[in-house]
Amino acid sequence: MTVAELGNKPLRIGIVAGEVSGDILGAGFIKAIREKYPDAEFVGIAGPRMQAEGCETLFDMEELAVMGIVEVLGRLRRLFSVKHQLVEYFTSHPPDVFIGIDAPDFNLRLEKDLKDRGIKTVHYVSPSVWAWRQKRIYKIDAATDLVLAFLPFEKAFYDKFNVACEFVGHTMADAIPMDNDANEAKSLLGLDTARRYLAVLPGSRGGEMKTMAPIFIETCKRLHSLYPELSFVVALVNQKRRHQFEEIWQHTAPELHFDLVDDTARNVIAASDAVLLASGTVALECMLVKRPMVVGYKVNAITAWLVRKMLKTEFVSLPNILAGKELVPEVIQEECVPEKLAALVSERLDGENTQLLDEFSSLHQQIRCNADVSAANAVLKLIGK
Repeated sequence: MTVAELGNKPLRIGIVAGEVSGDILGAGFIKAIREKYPDAEFVGIAGPRMQAEGCETLFDMEELAVMGIVEVLGRLRRLFSVKHQLVEYFTSHPPDVFIGIDAPDFNLRLEKDLKDRGIKTVHYVSPSVWAWRQKRIYKIDAATDLVLAFLPFEKAFYDKFNVACEFVGHTMADAIPMDNDANEAKSLLGLDTARRYLAVLPGSRGGEMKTMAPIFIETCKRLHSLYPELSFVVALVNQKRRHQFEEIWQHTAPELHFDLVDDTARNVIAASDAVLLASGTVALECMLVKRPMVVGYKVNAITAWLVRKMLKTEFVSLPNILAGKELVPEVIQEECVPEKLAALVSERLDGENTQLLDEFSSLHQQIRCNADVSAANAVLKLIGK
């Protein structure tokens, strides 16, 4: 059924989110659509935030929240079953458009089946095809009528291959203020407003913590000898990561003091004078909060070899990729040792960072585009609304 055939029927949108970040994006998207179409209907797979906005969910979002090769293999039969049932449902009850939010391994397959049945499909959040496995772009093209990209260089990549893509900005850039007061963040976290802090962010996953925490703690030992007055604050995403960090801390440097915070990395970054972090989305968050940083990362030798063979970008951290130059130091693999990290952090603590922070502000403005509304408008344009 086409949009024209629907006549005066409410706008109907199929939508699938597979994890918490997708649920947040989906909720913002639904709100933005309802600003123009208050009676719009949404159905698919939704988390609590999307459901609170009135999205009907056909399956629990946890069905798709599977990480790790072994775990996925164990759930493969169920995942295929869920996909098949969604294809049957949307074929029988065709929406005006289907939106797959992130979860590319699941959603791109679903989108391909729906597109083959004549349903308009959109993939929200571009996979990192610009960084590695670039031939995936042909599969994305076959599965989608439109990709919604967070970052401008992503759209530029799609344009090179003539694949439909709209840059909508990054929701994180909308959510984070242009200015973030350190003392306010310190007070929120119960930290001493008179002290200088280094935020230490060794990763939110167990494997990252196991590899990076010992290196970062050793780095802090060196920094403590240079700056006895410097305090260290660590953001921990859950109790598992807290216990893991505490064990490594006690084994590596029990004489050091760390303030452990069960809070978001964002507040810990805002409370700090500089940041030592494991590469990932948190580097973008640190850029948006506007704190000088050093990015470190290390993986096992086989993974590193494979990544180096496939990687198509000069940089690994989003601030540098966005800028097209090295704004922040990246200390990767064999280079990622405490001596080098400590020296680089010292430069950030002692240096004049005004120009760096000005560049961060410029990049923040560049990707601050009211992403929820931009995404909604791009989808409505696609279906002629």
